[in-house]
Amino acid sequence: MACRHHHRPSLLGVPLDPALRELALSTKGFMPADEGDALHDAALRAGDTLPDAPWVEVGSYCGRSTIWLGDAARHVGTTLYAVDHHHGSEENQAGWEHHDTEVVDVRTGRMDTLPFFRRAIGDAGLEEHVVGIIGRSPVVARHWATPLALVFIDGGHGVEPARADYAGWTPHVAVGGTLAIHDVFPDPAAGGRPPYEEIYLPALESGRFELTSVTGSLRILRRVG
Repeated sequence: MACRHHHRPSLLGVPLDPALRELALSTKGFMPADEGDALHDAALRAGDTLPDAPWVEVGSYCGRSTIWLGDAARHVGTTLYAVDHHHGSEENQAGWEHHDTEVVDVRTGRMDTLPFFRRAIGDAGLEEHVVGIIGRSPVVARHWATPLALVFIDGGHGVEPARADYAGWTPHVAVGGTLAIHDVFPDPAAGGRPPYEEIYLPALESGRFELTSVTGSLRILRRVG
């Protein structure tokens, strides 16, 4: 029986719609434009390779990177599961460099980025293609069972959260699938170390992944075994 994707044209090189790109860049977050564009391209490639498998984003914050990924998911016809507890990572808390008082719930005093995330995905028209999963990454990963065409890790940047994201999600990347990692800084002077030391290096050293592209602090790897 012929594969139903046999005659589907390749989506490689299709850019993010300029209006959506502008929306993404106006959304709170830490994804530079060139890295977002590279992530969008990598997601399209992942969908071209494994069109029937869903994707997972670990660490959505207010939905900035989710717009790039969600648009690619729309083009491919797949679903992006966006995993975040929406109370902010360690580096987002009060007293830290990336704290934003606008995302603090005045009732509880805790960060709550979920309303910002929902607004961004709604404004982008991506609610049919992005499923928000509200919970801690290790808890969700523990019960995940579906092979994934793409996993984008941009969660907690401390040692333990990074280790947990690596252990919890990389086994679910299907062979031929894509592992994208944000905030990878080989130079200690450029940024925090855990995504580099606890996710990127172990992925390469495992022999299961090979590096395919570098854009700023974004690393794109392919699972080979």
